Amino acid sequence: MLYDIIGTQYAGQRTPDPRIATALNRVLGDSSSVINVGAGTGSYEPTDRFVVAIEPSMTMIRQRPAGSAPAVQGRAERLPLRDNCASAAMAVLTVHHWSDRAQGLQELGRIARDRIAILTWDPAGPAFWLTEEYFPALLARDRLRFPGVEEISLALGNVSVHTVPIPRDCVDGFLGAYWCRPQAYLDASIRSGMSGFAAIPGLDAGLVRLRRDIQTGEWERRFGHLLHHVCLDVGYRLLVARKQ
Repeated sequence: MLYDIIGTQYAGQRTPDPRIATALNRVLGDSSSVINVGAGTGSYEPTDRFVVAIEPSMTMIRQRPAGSAPAVQGRAERLPLRDNCASAAMAVLTVHHWSDRAQGLQELGRIARDRIAILTWDPAGPAFWLTEEYFPALLARDRLRFPGVEEISLALGNVSVHTVPIPRDCVDGFLGAYWCRPQAYLDASIRSGMSGFAAIPGLDAGLVRLRRDIQTGEWERRFGHLLHHVCLDVGYRLLVARKQ
């Protein structure tokens, strides 16, 4: 399992950003109970309602902080839960890891009575300098791994789509978090929290080129205009399906 290999230090790199957490809590509304599918170490789980986490990797479960919601080892494609057992289901940056996306989405619909909230990356979203210019193999792979908005909408029905702009000082270390801090991507410990960098061809060449462009000022010449932004749309979307 991927996260049993790459996820040993995950909790240190992937802390929830409060602005993204606010957006998630907003769309969960007044749901009294939530199932967090593909929960990882527990980022973005609400603390003001009953939550149960489902996570396949025991390496990740062991990193959940004391006092967090109870966690059950299980997979999205076969959730160990009865029908309509919770008000809502949530899935944060996890759908692209599922072996059978259609089955996993069907399972979300089976367990949630009221709504489903999915935070994901849209393959049809705006270009991002990191993957377009330095790691095209990562981009090509992610365009296959991540479902499009239409795929999720067809599976769940009645889906609203919300753009999630990423703040320049985002504290959650996912792939797009450092869009205005390019030097961060040179740090192997930071990259360890990004599954996209796992076993991609051309990694070393991309890192060499990025380091050179930062040192020579080429990165700033081409992308320095981004430094004036407070936040940026790099393709992350919050999809909300309402069942009632």
